[in-house]
Amino acid sequence: MANRALTVRCGIAAFLLTASPAALAQSAPLPVADKDAAAGADAQADQDIVVTGRAGAGERTKLDTSYAITTLNNDALRSRAASSVTETLKSVPGFWVEASGGEGSGNVRARGIPVDGFGSINLLEDGLPVQHDPALGYLNADQAFRMDESIDRVEVVRGGPSSVFYSNAPGGVVNFITRKPGDELSGRARVLYGPTADLFRFDGWVGTPLVDGWKFDVGGFYRNERGVRDPGYTGNKGGQIRADLSKDFGNAQIALSYKHLADDAIFYTGIPLTKDSDGNIVSLPGFNANYDTTASRETAFLTLKSANGPVFFDNTQGTRIRLNQYSAMADWEFAPGWKLSNKARYRDSNTVRNGVYPASISTAAALLTQYGSSLLKAYPGATSVQLRYVDTGRAFDVANQNGNGDVFINAARPVTVDESEFVDDLHLAHRFQMGSMTHDFALGFYYAHIRETFKRYSASTVQDVSGNSRLLDLVALNASGQVVGALTQNGVSRYGSEFANGYGKSDVFALYGSDEWQITPQLRLDGGIRWEKVTAKGAQEGQKTVNLGDPTTLADDQVLTGNGVFSPYDRTFDHVGYTIGADWQFSHSAGIFARYTSAFRMPSVGSFITSANAQPVTQGIKMWEAGFKLSTPLVSFYATGFLTDFDAYSIGNTQFDPKTMGYITQTVYTNTRDYGVELEGTIRPVSWFDFTVNATIQDPTFRNLKYNELQGTTLIPRNYSGNQLLRVPKLGLRATPAVTLLDGRFRAQMDVEHYSKRYADAANISKLPAYTVLNASVRFKLTDGISFWAYGDNLTNAIGLTEGNPRAGELTSGQANDQLFIGRPIFGRNFRFAVDFAF
Repeated sequence: MANRALTVRCGIAAFLLTASPAALAQSAPLPVADKDAAAGADAQADQDIVVTGRAGAGERTKLDTSYAITTLNNDALRSRAASSVTETLKSVPGFWVEASGGEGSGNVRARGIPVDGFGSINLLEDGLPVQHDPALGYLNADQAFRMDESIDRVEVVRGGPSSVFYSNAPGGVVNFITRKPGDELSGRARVLYGPTADLFRFDGWVGTPLVDGWKFDVGGFYRNERGVRDPGYTGNKGGQIRADLSKDFGNAQIALSYKHLADDAIFYTGIPLTKDSDGNIVSLPGFNANYDTTASRETAFLTLKSANGPVFFDNTQGTRIRLNQYSAMADWEFAPGWKLSNKARYRDSNTVRNGVYPASISTAAALLTQYGSSLLKAYPGATSVQLRYVDTGRAFDVANQNGNGDVFINAARPVTVDESEFVDDLHLAHRFQMGSMTHDFALGFYYAHIRETFKRYSASTVQDVSGNSRLLDLVALNASGQVVGALTQNGVSRYGSEFANGYGKSDVFALYGSDEWQITPQLRLDGGIRWEKVTAKGAQEGQKTVNLGDPTTLADDQVLTGNGVFSPYDRTFDHVGYTIGADWQFSHSAGIFARYTSAFRMPSVGSFITSANAQPVTQGIKMWEAGFKLSTPLVSFYATGFLTDFDAYSIGNTQFDPKTMGYITQTVYTNTRDYGVELEGTIRPVSWFDFTVNATIQDPTFRNLKYNELQGTTLIPRNYSGNQLLRVPKLGLRATPAVTLLDGRFRAQMDVEHYSKRYADAANISKLPAYTVLNASVRFKLTDGISFWAYGDNLTNAIGLTEGNPRAGELTSGQANDQLFIGRPIFGRNFRFAVDFAF
């Protein structure tokens, strides 16, 4: 049983003896009903012990949990070699995943909870948060976490009790469980090569026993990659290392861990697209929608003016993160049926998120018309205007440059976030008999302390529409053709188009409790409750507009900068959430469950750091779910019906204003509802063939979305109640047929992914069409320790849009009916090859 115990990660708080929900779920004997259920399930994944989403001292398998859970073992992870957290979660029903932005900064929406980033779920590493608030502004939790050979398996709880046992997890929780060393020296290594992306990657892990029962393991990765969308430089570079020291004392376990992440990952933003005569989305001439990106060598290094001196923008760093993490975990069975456990983690990180964000797109002729008259007025000696390339001075062909004659206005935006946090989860569990019934009772205390600083600066740029886009200047010429002034300077049309500077700290206190009541060997009730309190204190600097006074350009006439006045904030929130469920295991291989959960997500320091006067509210989520579970040697099948009501959803409608080259923000509050069915199933009719389906069928809608929208000086009433939620499909499907031959040495599988139409705006006028993607993988096992892999993604080169242009407005999109528009599609066809070594 010691090998099953969740080995604890640790650092400065190693002296704390702890039992978190994950750790406690691993060491007590099974109840009678659990043993019977496990005996009837031959599918290994369904028999694995589940450690996420519960706090009892006994064990549970996937088959007999009273909530929906997806488990991804190491074979499943390896069969797809997902490059990011979001790619990994594509196998989870109930989640809509957007992974088109690259290895970090993805979006996940659980059961229709309509928030971006990771606002609907939390990420855990061995039961503790990767980042307490996984959806801080410009700092998603997936930016601070990387998959490598240190990860053994993943458990994903959808809805259910996740919000009772973990903060900021209203729609679910994803637990990455690390590999543990055995009683002998063992190790794994992988070499991965991707010719399409010029990818080279090495992963490794080794674990060994030491002396006196101590064990040590170390693992990590390093990779260098230009990218499927090649920016003209190395887009992804860096890696991480993790080291663990652990010991099993028999009735207690302890583990200490250190992790260092030093990685740069390119952030892919929207690209230009158009429609053919049939209305299908296609590439523009001069820009390949499958492989091109607006990032380039020319926009990689910019020196931007500000009121406080130059700002250096380095897009070759992409999202640059430097992170140190120390963990300490221990659990102690101090008496029969009693367990105490503590998990503690400290981490600090510095993140610089660089990106070039498309704001608007138009023909060059339209751009000249829009800005030409004001430019001529600003420079009385001018008689004409012209677009020129910054690097060569050559005139831009307004009619047909790059085969399209189009131009961008973009935003070069470096955002710097320093964040440190300490989290601790102290947990006591007791399992006892009351007559013929069993209770698994748990009581826990969670504490988090977070500090954050946030700085943002943006500059608007003018660029051509081409792969690896180039900078343009819009200049005013006199009658002799000489430049007498310019709208731009070195391609920048407005310095300081955005500014933010703030800092803050937050303290979080939570008490939670749960009980699992085994009434009969087949019937179990369980419930849990969580009270949480958040305080957020800090200040945010106000802003002003200044003219830097360069007479040769208008680019520095309206520079946003700090005014030196910091507005303080000191806010407190608290809330109570609870869950109650029932599970009836009516046979060894089948059962049903039902559950109601009142979940919540509270504001954090990130809610105020760019707006001290913000008025965020606690978001309330009511979730109903019921499911059927079946596991036999022939078939495994899980079906869960759900209904999610989400209150106080705020849409931050940010639109680019071409007149000022800046941004206008409007916030609207509404309620949403989503109901549907999640399906997971595998059929194994013969030993050499299996067929797996993961699907979500749902109806995500706005319940009450009415507001007034300002257009010029006129208020336009809007009513989008009943419309489909932003970017969430009604149907998401992944079907995977697979064959296993040659006594298991050869395996080939194909993923068929299909997503129905979505919308980029609440008005449902900016349509994101349905698309289908084909992926495949092949494995050949040369020996017990050596395997060869081949992967092919997006084999048909589909153009699948995951999102439109958020800067065109997410309430009523300004590009809905445009022939020329901005969107972010999935990557084009690409291939990877790998060799695995194990000993």
